[in-house]
Amino acid sequence: TQQSTLPNRAPRGAQKGILTMANSPKEAEQKMEQVLNAWRTLAADKTFGGMTLAQFEAFVATSRAKRQLVADLNTQLAEAITAREQSDDVVEGKIKLVVAGVQADPDLGPNSALYQEMGYTREADRKSGLHRSKRKEPDTK
Repeated sequence: TQQSTLPNRAPRGAQKGILTMANSPKEAEQKMEQVLNAWRTLAADKTFGGMTLAQFEAFVATSRAKRQLVADLNTQLAEAITAREQSDDVVEGKIKLVVAGVQADPDLGPNSALYQEMGYTREADRKSGLHRSKRKEPDTK
């Protein structure tokens, strides 16, 4: 485009009077608050873009409500994750009891298919200790 080839021009977003979309929700919120504060402070009785300050504030209220909804949902998500982790800790303890029960069962035990299907290695399948392989002497020829 011609804009990018003109010398000594600021980046598009930095040009005075050029509005660009914010790069992040935080930047969008900051811009929204900046415009509102400037309008309230310096020209509260003026109409811009076919809106009064009160109309624009009502329009912005929708965005604020959505932001609050996101914050509330994030809080709920964090609480749910914590509750899930606590529940998983309890279940992990119960799993250990169940596995110990399978190992101690005289009809099943640590060599049973049930023990293996629960994700454990049967005792009969375990390797028996340390194995040292013989090293070959490097050829010095």
